[in-house]
Amino acid sequence: MRARLREALFAACRRARAIERRELRDLRRWVETTDNLLHLSVLLFVPLLIAVVTTLSNAVSALPYLLFPPLASGTYMLFANPESRYASPGRFVGGITLGALCGWLSFEAASHLLPAATGGIVHPGAAAGAVALTAAATWLFDVEEASAFSAALLVLVSDLATGPAVVLPGIALDPRAAYVISVFLSTTLVAGVFLVWRERLYEQRAAYLYGTTHGDDHVLVPMRGETAEETAMMGGRIAAAHSGGKVVLLDVLDGVDADALAARRGEADPESVDEADAERVRETAERLNEVAERVHEATEVPCEVIVASGDPATTALDSAERANCDLIVTPYETEDGALAPYVRRVLSGPVDAIAHRSMGPTRWRRVLAPIARPGDSAHAMMDFAARLAGEYGRVSACTCIGSEVERRDAEHRLANIVETFDAPVETRVARAEITEYITENAGAYDLVMIGSSGGRSAASRLISPPTFERIREVDCDVAVVDCSGR
Repeated sequence: MRARLREALFAACRRARAIERRELRDLRRWVETTDNLLHLSVLLFVPLLIAVVTTLSNAVSALPYLLFPPLASGTYMLFANPESRYASPGRFVGGITLGALCGWLSFEAASHLLPAATGGIVHPGAAAGAVALTAAATWLFDVEEASAFSAALLVLVSDLATGPAVVLPGIALDPRAAYVISVFLSTTLVAGVFLVWRERLYEQRAAYLYGTTHGDDHVLVPMRGETAEETAMMGGRIAAAHSGGKVVLLDVLDGVDADALAARRGEADPESVDEADAERVRETAERLNEVAERVHEATEVPCEVIVASGDPATTALDSAERANCDLIVTPYETEDGALAPYVRRVLSGPVDAIAHRSMGPTRWRRVLAPIARPGDSAHAMMDFAARLAGEYGRVSACTCIGSEVERRDAEHRLANIVETFDAPVETRVARAEITEYITENAGAYDLVMIGSSGGRSAASRLISPPTFERIREVDCDVAVVDCSGR
């Protein structure tokens, strides 16, 4: 009874850990979408910063509560649109502070030049002057900031919130002067936090969030078909992008005695091995070593070889795990006009995978990456495309739309994906059907890199087959990327 209870507890713990890992993986994938990361940052940083300023306001009477409306709206705009022309710390601090200063000047001018207002607490002329002066000043100094106008108007009533004067240690300040100073200090605090967040987190999010930028540098290449060497070169060039990269060439033999493979590794007596099997293993290893030397000469990446037997897909996945490989690059294969079962199993396995349909080249300077939606596959495609294109190549990220109303959102999605990569990437939004666009433009590229649509349901794939299955004839290489195992 006690043993069964212990086993049940262990099983429950294992399930809980599995659920936790799955939820963490799903959360990371959710955060990989730039818009989701921005929403999360707004939820975390804007309330936290307002809480900090509120704490200071409660402790220091020189920080009136009226500064919070422009501060909160301006802070939101910073974190929600960090790539916009208005997301500048200098513009944020200068614009809101200048607005408060213009409101103060307008109040003083109205107090001396205009008769006192009746039936209200703020002179209409002061309000109009504050807005007009703010518009002119922010335009003149190129610090347009929407929150500047609320700061300009709120300074007109700051004495109602803080009393006739604000006293600092040994100094008596007019409440409007204190308001201007408090706006400058609080916006400077917010701008400093935003600058650190943008440079250390947002602009470096690829290194923190996207697995391919710090992985997929140990590449396994199953040597199958007539274009296996070209595929091995692709694996080598992907691995060469990282200093610790390596390539493992794998050949799976049918009907070979396990002792022959063990003898080659020095784990069995060669005299007890079938001579024919031993010869097959030896010839295969020599052929793989020749290819490994050529790949090493072209890419300067260390190359290893493995000769194994068994089911091709299962052996490939097992060999990737044993050789500590985090990416499989396999030749593309078809069967009865559709993707071969072997390739499907590799693409759907627990390791990132690429199926390469080769037309012969071993350099891919011009790469087209059609992107349907943000996510793992999109970031992986851009990363692999940038590695293959190299320093002097060109990568084009494109997406297709059905109507012009979709263009702006499509451009925004592409920009969020490509801006995380240092390589020069151009973006294209085409009003066309994706297969027609690829077919018409493939001739200008060396490689088209496509997502495998592994995240789609079986019904969805049946109604609309994946793009790579619909482009039969294109004038360049095709690489199908699947990162569902991450």
